[in-house]
Amino acid sequence: MDLLIVENLCKTYGTGETKVDALKNVSFSVSKGEFIVIVGPSGSGKSTLLNLIGALDVPTSGKVFLDGKDIFAMKEEELSVFRRRNIGFIFQAYNLVPELNVEENIILPLLLDYRKPDKKYIDELLGILGLTERKYHLPHQLSGGQQQRVAIGRALATKPAIILADEPTGNLDTKNSRDVINLMKMSVERYNQTLIMITHNQSFASFADRVLNVVDGVVTELGGGQR
Repeated sequence: MDLLIVENLCKTYGTGETKVDALKNVSFSVSKGEFIVIVGPSGSGKSTLLNLIGALDVPTSGKVFLDGKDIFAMKEEELSVFRRRNIGFIFQAYNLVPELNVEENIILPLLLDYRKPDKKYIDELLGILGLTERKYHLPHQLSGGQQQRVAIGRALATKPAIILADEPTGNLDTKNSRDVINLMKMSVERYNQTLIMITHNQSFASFADRVLNVVDGVVTELGGGQR
């Protein structure tokens, strides 16, 4: 079953001589439970594509269907709620709240959505991420790898259908990068979620089910990685 369907997606910035076609008629689909890696050179349109899938930006034309919903046909308030409950975001910058401890940072999206955290599920996440002993630590007391694990936990806390990760290992060394990707893969497999990850490191494509290559706003499929 296709969880995500992208149809003829285009994004243009500027007009006239400053016009830039960031995405050109992009179409593809992603099944529930898939791990997709997106690669391509800087400025190719990777982040633009991820932002449109996550409804952080609007396309010039085209459609994005997530879990059967045409997300750009929704009214702003409906889309905001849908995004909070169905899409998890992980970015290169950890964006943790410095005054909150590990557990509080992870459950923050639930509290902002007026939802009661499932303590058993949160404890399970902390265990999977290797953060049980750090749950009361503040961000400044954690390593970079541990902070990124908190960011992963925060993205998973709402039990979203899809996780979008934009260069989540960009600030980490090779070992921590591989550990973080393995954790993301293990987590989404455990909870049957879908993960789409942008990376500049093509060696990480081996973790994926499929690899999409973006060059000058055009998306092609490079095939599969290794499960």
